[in-house]
Amino acid sequence: MAAADTTAIKILGTCRIESPVARVLGEKAMHYVGAADKIVLDHRLSGLAGVMKEGAAPPAFELAGPRNKIFFDPSKTRVGIVTCGGLCPGINNVIQGLVRELVHAYGVKTIFGFRYGYQGFIAKYKHKVFDLTLESVAGIHELGGTILGSSRGHQDTEEIVDCLERMNVNILFVIGGDGTIRGAMSIVDEIDRRGSKISVVGIPKTIDNDVMYTDKSFGFDSAYSKAVEFIRNAHVEAKGAPNGVGIVRVMGRHSGFIACHAALASRDANFVLIPEVPFKLEGENGFINCLKRRLDSRGHAVIVAAEGAGQEHIGAADTQIIHRDPSGNHKLRDIGQFLRDTITSHFREKNWEMNLRYIDPSYAIRSVPASPADSIYCWKLSRDAVHGAMAGNTKMLISLWHGEFVHIPMEVAVSARKAVDPEGYLWMSVLEATGQPVQFG
Repeated sequence: MAAADTTAIKILGTCRIESPVARVLGEKAMHYVGAADKIVLDHRLSGLAGVMKEGAAPPAFELAGPRNKIFFDPSKTRVGIVTCGGLCPGINNVIQGLVRELVHAYGVKTIFGFRYGYQGFIAKYKHKVFDLTLESVAGIHELGGTILGSSRGHQDTEEIVDCLERMNVNILFVIGGDGTIRGAMSIVDEIDRRGSKISVVGIPKTIDNDVMYTDKSFGFDSAYSKAVEFIRNAHVEAKGAPNGVGIVRVMGRHSGFIACHAALASRDANFVLIPEVPFKLEGENGFINCLKRRLDSRGHAVIVAAEGAGQEHIGAADTQIIHRDPSGNHKLRDIGQFLRDTITSHFREKNWEMNLRYIDPSYAIRSVPASPADSIYCWKLSRDAVHGAMAGNTKMLISLWHGEFVHIPMEVAVSARKAVDPEGYLWMSVLEATGQPVQFG
């Protein structure tokens, strides 16, 4: 758990300007958030017992929302928005939400969209900058992907801040995952070194739902809902042939949240494999024999595998070689293809009948438009990101925590990775729904 002194939010200075939000909504409709409003990190009594016994205040995050005084003068404020990393449902919704809140609530007139991630700040790439207006973002919430484009990989921090200063940008909104957030932290450090007053606020984007201190990331509901369709397709295929097996590979490099939620929502999965729970292939209770027993009893089976599952079984000959993508992530080997080939080979050697279908919908899932629920969620994240930035907060993320929107320091958000607890409620629910063993081996 984060300590109380690590949850404080960095601010650029004293807020002296009256917020214009009340003039837009009307005083009776306005509710300002006070600086003292906080949401505790651990809301369970067992989690609070230690600090309460010592008489100390429990670690808590600052509540998000509009402040009655703001740091930036809206009439002079210039804003930048950038999207980085892989695609995810809802990015366009966040862009649209930011623009609408800036214009409607604060009257900000200049909003830049930087193309293709952090490359958009670097002169050598020659990416044009978008002027984001109400007209240019109209209807983009119905589209998948991002109208700004995206990219992965490190870019020179000094050049990024040079660009921000040349364009007189006061606020930068960064939409991205773990690597993007770390890049944003470096940008803030360079801004501080120069003594500039530029706010950097993040909206965490991870289709895997693996950002710490976040109830859920935007796009996650859309992603696992779409995955359900492919699991049902695999179920139909499996039931349509003798000893039919359907394998569906879904996203989840280090965390199996999509696989778990999609399996629970579909109720058609018989085996769920996730990175957090290693499994054995061979042995009396190994995965292969458990699959065979399932086929003998029911005549079909559906396997849902997160992309990071079972990596210990693949490529054992070159385990000393670490391959990374431009974001610095380890390149994973394809667990879906591995399972397909391993199961097919094993059944063929045993002369067991089996008909297998393999489905990999990863890119189809991440590129879909946001669901209605995610669309609402993206709007709320955007709205509170604007409120926080206009108040001069920086080096922070907007997150939903215990059902409330809060400010989280970037350092805290990237301090660890959220993962499925192998002894927790979610995984126990999956085991009960599928009927698979607690462990294979």
